[in-house]
Amino acid sequence: MTLSLFLAEPAVILFTGIIIVAGGIIWLKLNPFLALLLGALVVAIMTPVSAVEQYALSKGATQAAALQQANRSIGERVALEFGNTCSKIGIIIGMAAIIGKCLLESGAAERIVRSVLRLTGLQKAPVAFIISSFFVGIPVFFDAVILLMTPLAKTISLRLGKNYLLFILAIAGGAAMANSLVPPAPGPLFLAGEMHIAMGTMMIAGIILGLFTITAGYYYAVWVNKKWPVELRDSLDAKLEDIRSVSLQETKQLPPLWLSVLPLLIPLVFICADTALHSIHAEGMGKMAAIIKFMGDRNIALVIGALIALLILRVHKKESTAGLSSFVQGAVISAGGIILIIAAGGAFGGMLQQTGISERIALWTKDYQMALIPMAFFITAIVRTAQGSATVALITASGILSGLTHNTSLPYHPLYLGLAIGCGSKLIPWMNDAGFWLICKMSNLTEKETLRAFAPMLLVMGLTGLIIIMIAAKLLPLV
Repeated sequence: MTLSLFLAEPAVILFTGIIIVAGGIIWLKLNPFLALLLGALVVAIMTPVSAVEQYALSKGATQAAALQQANRSIGERVALEFGNTCSKIGIIIGMAAIIGKCLLESGAAERIVRSVLRLTGLQKAPVAFIISSFFVGIPVFFDAVILLMTPLAKTISLRLGKNYLLFILAIAGGAAMANSLVPPAPGPLFLAGEMHIAMGTMMIAGIILGLFTITAGYYYAVWVNKKWPVELRDSLDAKLEDIRSVSLQETKQLPPLWLSVLPLLIPLVFICADTALHSIHAEGMGKMAAIIKFMGDRNIALVIGALIALLILRVHKKESTAGLSSFVQGAVISAGGIILIIAAGGAFGGMLQQTGISERIALWTKDYQMALIPMAFFITAIVRTAQGSATVALITASGILSGLTHNTSLPYHPLYLGLAIGCGSKLIPWMNDAGFWLICKMSNLTEKETLRAFAPMLLVMGLTGLIIIMIAAKLLPLV
């Protein structure tokens, strides 16, 4: 094999990208935005034009469109993936940052926290967080759950004086498992259709399995929180002195609970309503369906939430319109930095996908003789770790394995293969994953802290799910 062919191998390109990004951040102390962008550029340079064209064709592009994409300059290809990621997360991160800042400044977050503590007690508050994030994460995208609930974690951990890492992990763990196991999240939704699993069956089984996995994740989070506790730190959008001053107010000085939850509740209601609309026949609803579809778009829903949060801040703080600007400025600046890093992570992951790494993994594993359930799990885990996206890993693995479910006489229901793919998509989040950076930057954890806490938590939950699936397939095959 010549040197040029060796360097064009997807596995070699992947390894090179890992070294550049991880090494740049950990050893050279580069800003993550620069390291990810550099990694994306190097991966794009190493990827042959033929691989880019083949990737585009595999995604349904016409021959002409695939050729056009392949002939784009390297900078344009990276910029397009960067822009695609921005279009998905830019507005919602900006609006969620404003919601979080307004909830903290107005005292609404403090009011919600006091109500939660009154309901659950101090000891059970983290349990309430992980269960809430799991069920909220079923109809709502992972990133929206993180963005909406992180301000509450900051407020409650300051009030308790401990357990900040535990609250962050509880939010992230619950949302992550819902995102990969329960429709109508995009990955499980595609998987259920590809593998001919009834939607209701996938939802019920995903919820049951998810509750087991988040329980394991919760106990890991408790352990890691004791071993490597993380203090709540100052950030542009949530300064400790501001949170502390609000926490000292009497309850009667805070906004009422019903008003405090509106900036969170209204976006959730509209997003859930839009999701429900897609699963039913809404021809007879007319204008109502159009309104729900418009308001249920997550960008629009978060804008509405931000406007309500600003209104609460103005009424409670009695600020002028000009005065609101200073409150929001820190949130906007903070959101801008987060968007840049996440978009660079999306560009890096996109460039890795164009190398054809997913197809190469499929080729390597086509004659694999291991039992199908763990094989499905590990194929998905390899794809996820290689290119960063849990949804892409779900789609890739279900494409690889759907033929086996149709052509092979399985001793158990294909549901178990689908669940194994969902659990495998949790392994292993690192710097090529936009969700990794969202958690890292929104929570103000360092890259090392996020790798040490969040990545192993998903490993624990994924492996727990695999064990439960294999036991269930043996004892309750459903065929």
